[in-house]
Amino acid sequence: MCGICGFISKKRITLEQLKTMNDTMYHRGPNDSGEEIFQGKDGYDVGLAQRRLSILDLSMLGHQPMHSCNDRLVISYNGEIYNFLELREELKDYPFQSKCDTEVILAAYLKWGISCIDRFQGMFAIALYDKESGELYLVRDRIGKKPLYYWLENEQLVFASELKPIMEYPGFHKNIRKDVIKRYLYQQCVNEPDAVFENVYKVEPGQIIRFRAGKTDKWKYWDIAKVYQKKKREKVGSYEEAKSELKDILRDSVKKRMIADVPLGTFLSGGYDSSLVTAIAQELSPEPVKTYSIGFQEERYNEAKYAKEVARHLGTEHTELYIDEKAMFDMVESIPKYYDEPFADSSQIPSMLVSGLASKDVTVVLSGDGGDEFFCGYNIYDNVAQAQKLDFLGRMTYGVCQLPPLKKLGLMDKLPFRVQVVAGNHDTETKTQLGGRTYIKVIDKMLPDSGVPFKFPIESKYQESNWQERRMLLDEETYLPGDILCKVDRASMKYSIESRCPILDVNVMEYSYRLPHEYKYANGVKKRILKDIAYDYIPKELLDRPKVGFGVPLDKWMRGPLKDALQDFCSIDYLKKQGIFDAQYVNGFVNEYLRTGDKGPASGANYSKVAWSLFVFQQWYDYYM
Repeated sequence: MCGICGFISKKRITLEQLKTMNDTMYHRGPNDSGEEIFQGKDGYDVGLAQRRLSILDLSMLGHQPMHSCNDRLVISYNGEIYNFLELREELKDYPFQSKCDTEVILAAYLKWGISCIDRFQGMFAIALYDKESGELYLVRDRIGKKPLYYWLENEQLVFASELKPIMEYPGFHKNIRKDVIKRYLYQQCVNEPDAVFENVYKVEPGQIIRFRAGKTDKWKYWDIAKVYQKKKREKVGSYEEAKSELKDILRDSVKKRMIADVPLGTFLSGGYDSSLVTAIAQELSPEPVKTYSIGFQEERYNEAKYAKEVARHLGTEHTELYIDEKAMFDMVESIPKYYDEPFADSSQIPSMLVSGLASKDVTVVLSGDGGDEFFCGYNIYDNVAQAQKLDFLGRMTYGVCQLPPLKKLGLMDKLPFRVQVVAGNHDTETKTQLGGRTYIKVIDKMLPDSGVPFKFPIESKYQESNWQERRMLLDEETYLPGDILCKVDRASMKYSIESRCPILDVNVMEYSYRLPHEYKYANGVKKRILKDIAYDYIPKELLDRPKVGFGVPLDKWMRGPLKDALQDFCSIDYLKKQGIFDAQYVNGFVNEYLRTGDKGPASGANYSKVAWSLFVFQQWYDYYM
């Protein structure tokens, strides 16, 4: 686990400037750093750099940038190739000098070319330069566990794990893309391939970018829609067969992710996914696995007691920390530094806290991320199933509301909220993306200019009639990498620890596409097959309970200790000088939000997510701009 950055340009950049870029990511790799600039083809200079968090082969033999044995290739790489030992067996002709997976990538490329990526199981962001062809490749893992940004301008390319190194590149201009802000305020993150700055992009999950002689091309080596279409034709037979096979695949996935030359533990919330991952890890470990959870003083939010019971049953070495509101609030100031692009999913705060707890003992943690998206676990999937049943009635209602006399009266806006959601759901490309009419209206007024769509108009490409399956695929492609995995990456790397996700192994993901839908969701039971596997390890009564969830007290903070900052950020003078938002409207919205309190249908509480997203953006703007 590391941070990487670099460039390919005809502009002369010094090694000291590259080092400055690299050192902005010290937290991602405090154990070692390397920077190198050399002459490439076609008059280009190539610079590669890495901040290293040592996980495998702790010696200097794992130092990067790393050259191939024949000096044809140079690589800077962030991540883990979990099947590197098997690949190494296939590459015996290569004269390996180290025991790390980085060298396996070089050997694999020399033997198979860039198609070697298809053989890798893991999480990775790779920058590889081929001196012979003059090609620079940027590659991101299939589901987007590891981040990778790039700036493309004037026939040069600059890349980095985070935005901070790109901001430090000589000549980079921090011009904000106003067109992505609307979607950010709605989705609370900036989704791939977009980024907050002009001419900056994210390498998409499963994508390869190739730069040569000032030109780029890109393609997907693993595309969710295409893989799903292929795998769903290979349906698994019986439920018992599926359960047995999935259990074996999960065990193999956890086993591979336990390979490390540093201490390892797991995040344990007490829910199904983290409990199952922990149970398998404990089964495979010769000694008690270290587990970590955080608790909250408010009983209705506290899941730590359940995590403790699961840990006691499994026999792990458990550590828990009860945190108060002050501990959470103290994290707010660090959001822009470590989430260096606007990011407003407030669960980032407890994620940072549990990462800080684990970092005192371990360098690698296993998590349960991916279980909800691939096995139908979110509550939204219940709502989607209901919406599909009511779709015909919704379309009829919408048609009636569009009749001239009724449209003039604004009938749609007078319908009950739930009816509005169903009746307003008439775009065939966004059928599973429910709700948000009032949010969209407010955000539209905040930024009068048009931008990228609030929702993702891409659902037809999945060729799936079941709305739950379609929404899961959409979440895997958008919400999972753009929000969940970004949150976990930045939270864990803030404390220099590596988070690994066994459920996001390529074999687990592709196997989930082979399962009949009723194996995932049946009679209102979500994650059916994962739950049944978990019951093989943990008594049902320890797991079978309503999901608690945790809500950061955003309204309380923004009406209390953050009120002055929010008002300053949204004063008419500040907004006019900033030149992004409609100053009069945003100032009025914030004052109305603060005035109305948290009671009633038109209360400020209903707009807390929009207000928080706005605050986080302004906090980010103040920090960097």
